[in-house]
Amino acid sequence: MKIRFLLISGFIALLLNLNAQNYNNLSGQDDGINVITTAVPFLTIGPDARAGGMADGGVASTPDANSMHWNPAKYAFIDQDFGFSLSYTPWLRNLVNDINLAYLSGFYKIDDRQTIAFTLRYFTLGDIQFTDDQGTSLGTYKPNEFAFSGTYARKLHQNLSLAVAGRFIYSNLTQGQTVQGVETKPGISVAADIALYWQKKVDWFDNMDAEFAWGLNISNIGNKISYSGSNIETDFIPTNFRIGPRLTLELDDYNKISFQIDINKLLVPTPPIYALDSNNNRIPIPGTDKFEIAKGKDPDVPPLRGIMQSWYDAPGGFSEELREFSYSVGMEYWYNNLLAIRGGFFWEDKTKGNRKYFDLGVGLRYNTFGLDFSYLIPVVSQQHPLQNTLRFSLLFNFGNPVKTEIPD
Repeated sequence: MKIRFLLISGFIALLLNLNAQNYNNLSGQDDGINVITTAVPFLTIGPDARAGGMADGGVASTPDANSMHWNPAKYAFIDQDFGFSLSYTPWLRNLVNDINLAYLSGFYKIDDRQTIAFTLRYFTLGDIQFTDDQGTSLGTYKPNEFAFSGTYARKLHQNLSLAVAGRFIYSNLTQGQTVQGVETKPGISVAADIALYWQKKVDWFDNMDAEFAWGLNISNIGNKISYSGSNIETDFIPTNFRIGPRLTLELDDYNKISFQIDINKLLVPTPPIYALDSNNNRIPIPGTDKFEIAKGKDPDVPPLRGIMQSWYDAPGGFSEELREFSYSVGMEYWYNNLLAIRGGFFWEDKTKGNRKYFDLGVGLRYNTFGLDFSYLIPVVSQQHPLQNTLRFSLLFNFGNPVKTEIPD
């Protein structure tokens, strides 16, 4: 029995992570395109409108309730006692009208050193009609995925913090259907994040007050996920390396502006180039279920080995490894801590997905209440799957923490 499980997982994975134009072959043998794909790509979507307005960058931005996705270590430097945020993103709205991402986050500051936070991410793929080989309807279902995360962030120094986060991941794409005679089940995985954040006030030109910060986050370190009842076939989850700096300039008592850069790399093995026979078919290795590799390394490795291998396994060598980095450059201007204007640009190499887009955003803050909005503008094509992507976030922050002296 053949249903649209392969279409759902493969199609969504591609559209979440890349512009599929000229996409030919995962073996990397056509036009130099060699895209890295993973299971549960919904974990890589920027969930909130503030970071969305800065081209999906936030590893070193000032802390807020949505810091979990970008860098949970920032929570240790948050200015409020507790708060929460609710974000909503209609995803791929240029193609379909019922794929959505919802994100709920909250934090509680124990004292000036310690903060805990929790998030819930829910992704629905809308209504999907399952059919068999003859096109007979098997029913309409709503595939969905969610991830629940928790973190503990602590200041190690008055300028430096560390965070460890845990995550439970649930992905139900097939609703228990049978795919080509194989029973399927929801995919389940657990993962962890390790993050650092550093910030310090510095002097700028003409004694202008400024703040410099940097952050590092290795997210989704975890076991592979399987949708098969036999657990024979497993896929990597999107372990990601994120690092970058921020500079905030306080122009005067009412105006300040921040500039930031995020650098990202998936810590997942790169697909190799397989050896082909005279009929352009892969050559099997006798006694195994694997194929001969012409360039690159075997991607079927344990998760921790995959993380290490991801730094040197690209079949194109060092130059291809460099192409696996993506970049977000963002700016945020605040007037009197009430009104924010944001902008940014995201760049990804054409052989690794070819996502290139501008983001614009605005934000409002009044007492405990905040509202953020962002809008994505692709530059690759006029009919890009991410075209007209909107994000909305509501924030509520309460109180100010009691300050305690932290040694240098």
